[in-house]
Amino acid sequence: MPDLQIQPQPRPHPATMVQLDGRTGEGGGQLVRLAISLAAITGTPVRIENVRGNRKGNRGSGSGAGLKAQHTACIKTLVDATRAEVTGCSVGSKTVEFRAKLSPADLVNRNIQVKADSAASILLVFQALLPFLLFAGDEAGSPVTASIQGGTNVSFSLSYEYLDQVLLPALERFGVKVERKLEYRGWSHGSRQIGSAKFKVTPLPPGQSFSAPEWPSQRGNITKIDVSIIVPSALHGPLKKTILFELGLVFPDVEASFVLVEDSKHNARIYTLLVAHTSTGLRFGRDWLYDRKSKNKSLGDLSTEIAQKVIDELDAEVKKGGLVDEYLQDQLVVFQALAESKSGIPGSNDTATSDPKRVERMNEPFGDGSTHTKTARWVTGQLLPNVKWLDNGRLCEGVGWKSTPGDLTSVLTSSKTTNLKLTQ
Repeated sequence: MPDLQIQPQPRPHPATMVQLDGRTGEGGGQLVRLAISLAAITGTPVRIENVRGNRKGNRGSGSGAGLKAQHTACIKTLVDATRAEVTGCSVGSKTVEFRAKLSPADLVNRNIQVKADSAASILLVFQALLPFLLFAGDEAGSPVTASIQGGTNVSFSLSYEYLDQVLLPALERFGVKVERKLEYRGWSHGSRQIGSAKFKVTPLPPGQSFSAPEWPSQRGNITKIDVSIIVPSALHGPLKKTILFELGLVFPDVEASFVLVEDSKHNARIYTLLVAHTSTGLRFGRDWLYDRKSKNKSLGDLSTEIAQKVIDELDAEVKKGGLVDEYLQDQLVVFQALAESKSGIPGSNDTATSDPKRVERMNEPFGDGSTHTKTARWVTGQLLPNVKWLDNGRLCEGVGWKSTPGDLTSVLTSSKTTNLKLTQ
């Protein structure tokens, strides 16, 4: 008898659609990526108007409102994975509508290829896909690979190094397993260069949720600082010397080591990352993709400028007394919201108004942390109506999301149409 091919069955759409104003909170691409990712996971139809409405580009800057290449790459990949109906998925579009037909557990193509240009961040694309892929488990325990072309070191985006050294180690606390390989680097600075990275994701078994981890209650002491520099070869020596000197002034008695020293092969490509490790196993990162004119600066002056900026910012981050750095906090929000049980991952030790029993309203961005973090919480509240954020966003009671083929789970049963507009 021939093998029977069982085709995934499209799932029914919920009766209501979540409508979001893209100018809310941070008002940029994060809102779009997170909303579409959650819509693909839950099957909730979503419409986003005024896409990236807070992005006011200058002439020739390549920025401004509307979808950019990295956003359309994310959306098209999730359209293919869920057989979604989509409108407005084109560069420059200011309104996008997304209706998934299949759940993550119905994923057929387990070797995903994404191609974007050098200005499109590989890491932001992957960041949007990862939550969806984690729920694409099958009975055989098959992994999902994602090969993504684009930029690895791009303005206004996390770098491959930050993802590798800070974000993914933090997600391991949730049980998230991702193997990664940088195949070649891509830059938005200097002459445009397309990069490539490959990721191998181990999804959860069907019908299983992941648990929020017990985060350390205290930050602990800084035990070591890892340094990565990707700069022109002529800058290697001066920058290494200056970083060690400045670290000795700000973090005396803390061991510093260079884990990556690489030739960027272009004078406009200058990237530095510092990662502080604590005695309780936490990591804090601060980096800088240099965005100033360096043509008439000596190597010594340039090295001092770079070293002082990243070290001062790392010092300020550590002194806040939180358990995560500013950039990591907003990237963990979606995992807190989807996980089972309660998690608390504050970005500072400011507990003057703490009330662990207070449930926050989610009609606007809210809580502890950056504008990105507040916006991320708001988006989860619109797409996951059963999530609870408490104590100024310091605590989250996640929904314990489980994905099964073709199924809309009870998380959506209390969903109501949300139509939020900003008053300008």
